[in-house]
Amino acid sequence: MKIMPHHLQHPLPKPPVKKTESGKSGSPNFKHLLENNIEKQQELKISKHAEKRLIDRDIKLASDTWVEIGQKIKEAKQRGIKDSLVLTNEAAFVISAENGTVITAMNREEAASQVFTNINGAIIVND
Repeated sequence: MKIMPHHLQHPLPKPPVKKTESGKSGSPNFKHLLENNIEKQQELKISKHAEKRLIDRDIKLASDTWVEIGQKIKEAKQRGIKDSLVLTNEAAFVISAENGTVITAMNREEAASQVFTNINGAIIVND
């Protein structure tokens, strides 16, 4: 006869099933999973090219600035903008509003002498 360890003898109780607003039963983690999924959809992705530029050029932005940029890009997408130039006090970014991806990044000094093509919107963020 095998003896099971104490923690396996009594299965863990299942968490209570909560009712959703519609009154239907749902997983207690559903709301958490939904909120996480929404947050991930709102987060900006950074292309490998842009990531290398951020590192090489030592460009750092506060997390609240990234959040603001993400919100502005979402607004830009709703207005039909596909690719946008985003200017902050520290840096300039070209961001695809269609898929929320930072395509490239440069510091403001570099941006001052650049001609930006293939963009159809601009966002200025004062950080």
